[in-house]
Amino acid sequence: MVFSFFKKQDNKMPERPAARPRFAEPPPVDVKVAPPAQADAAKPAPEPLPDLEFVPAKLLESIPMAALNQPAAAREPAKAAPTGDLDFSIDDFDRDFTESSVMGIDVDNDVDPLQACVEQVVVLFANGQDGAARSLLETFVRSYHGSEGKRFWLLLFDLLQVSGDRAAFDKLGVDYAEACETSPPTWRDDSSLKPAAAGGVGPGKIFLQGVLTTEGALPVTELAKLIAQKAQAVVDCSKLIGCDDEVAGQLAELLARARKGRLSVTVLGAEVFTERLNGRLVAGEAVHEEAWRLLLEMLQRHGTQEQFEERAVDYAVTFELSPPSWEARPAGVAPAAVEANRSADDAYFLSGELKGCRFEDLLPVIEASEQPILDFSGVRRLDFVSAGQLVNRLAPFKAAGREIIIRSPNHLVAELMAVVGLNKMARIVVPKS
Repeated sequence: MVFSFFKKQDNKMPERPAARPRFAEPPPVDVKVAPPAQADAAKPAPEPLPDLEFVPAKLLESIPMAALNQPAAAREPAKAAPTGDLDFSIDDFDRDFTESSVMGIDVDNDVDPLQACVEQVVVLFANGQDGAARSLLETFVRSYHGSEGKRFWLLLFDLLQVSGDRAAFDKLGVDYAEACETSPPTWRDDSSLKPAAAGGVGPGKIFLQGVLTTEGALPVTELAKLIAQKAQAVVDCSKLIGCDDEVAGQLAELLARARKGRLSVTVLGAEVFTERLNGRLVAGEAVHEEAWRLLLEMLQRHGTQEQFEERAVDYAVTFELSPPSWEARPAGVAPAAVEANRSADDAYFLSGELKGCRFEDLLPVIEASEQPILDFSGVRRLDFVSAGQLVNRLAPFKAAGREIIIRSPNHLVAELMAVVGLNKMARIVVPKS
């Protein structure tokens, strides 16, 4: 039987699997194809057809001519559409993301859980949240044991000491002795909070600031205690804006009692506060009698006799009362502010609750001593603002190579100092418990 290679084939393709010759590295087909549309410019170039020069004529004749003008993509078997980042296996996920800091949770292995607990407690205490701090400490002393737990025991002892809870302090001492098998700290009375030294003790520092009312007159109560003990005291009122009538009356009485009893009570910033007070009191307006008495006491201490007598007449006319008389100050009664704060061993003594302090008075103290000692044995609380200000004050001296010692802070204050970095500016010496 003879077959003609040139017989015209039917348009219908035979029903059989399409076969296409494959050659290694086939040369490109010299077929002109219309350039792709602008929208297809980003698509990859179609693969070249095999050179028809090497295709047998019989096979060439069996290929419809229309197929030669189709793009390569139309002639290729259909491929799955790419799925982007979602097309990965489980192995791919483990390899690409398990070690990723984006997908994983970064855990800082340098953070000490115990230190985090300590910082939480001292921050609450510095903010005046004693109840919350005590609750946490009572939990931590049961959770931590050994040397780690002792740190929380000491903080709790100091918190109860500051709060004045003697009964809870003694009960805690029994629990501490059983848990740690050692003697507990002892309760300290108010006099033991100040450094004892031959020839006397350093003065207590009282800060009066803002607008004092009966609800927030704790510094006035502290001053009353010092005067009752006939102890030295320094009252800083440079930031005192005002006070209500009851607090003004208390301050006037306390300062007058100390002055008449020849007690060492020094008032800092008196000129600024006296000027504020004087400008608010108007002769002829019979109000704020207690504030008038405080003004006269401030003028008695830091004003001139002429200023005192002028306002004393205004007081008498306004309230129809006899004013206090001017009393000449004995020579040598008013000590210098810095010297008033020094204890016998040349340490600078601070006491009370230090809130919002700028510590401007420390500059002459540090400059005047080769190795300044700041005694914190009488300080019950230090807030964050004051701690930050103290860092700022000491930083220049540390940079200049000066060594400053902070002596005898309680554990709550000492831990806060470490939190704000004060331990890098000074050497903090905590008493042994």
